[in-house]
Amino acid sequence: MAGCLLCLAVGSAAALAADAPPADRPAWLEVHRDDGRVIASLPVAEGEAWCLEWNHSVTGIRVQDCYRNRAGQMVLERSHQPDFAAGLGHVPGRGRQVSDGEGGYWIEDIDEPVPDNRYRLRVGSPEVDHRLLHDGHRLSLSDQAAGERVIIQLRP
Repeated sequence: MAGCLLCLAVGSAAALAADAPPADRPAWLEVHRDDGRVIASLPVAEGEAWCLEWNHSVTGIRVQDCYRNRAGQMVLERSHQPDFAAGLGHVPGRGRQVSDGEGGYWIEDIDEPVPDNRYRLRVGSPEVDHRLLHDGHRLSLSDQAAGERVIIQLRP
């Protein structure tokens, strides 16, 4: 159902974007399979944020990497990690670690532009459940492409 809601939102936004002057058109957050097929396409206006969320493959804790569209550039702003599980942790000089008030922590002010506005992801199993969070919607990539390599990109 979430996928259908996103489809409607994408369709409505596309219709609005077609009537808008070029400067007012949103960028598009797209997820492509290796064969080029698009499995998600979301309008992301200048200044808007979204997160990639998943369950850690060893501990099952929920992890988030959060991005923002800054003038058409995908920028990793912050990361939420409720635990110091395998592969997680703050790297000195890369943002600052602050408590989330619930035993976990945020790494704030990472502010790293993503090279070429894109990165590859091996989508996890349904237990890992890689999902995009945007504008109150949740879209599971694992439901559509578990075990596959995808490209996540911001296309201005």
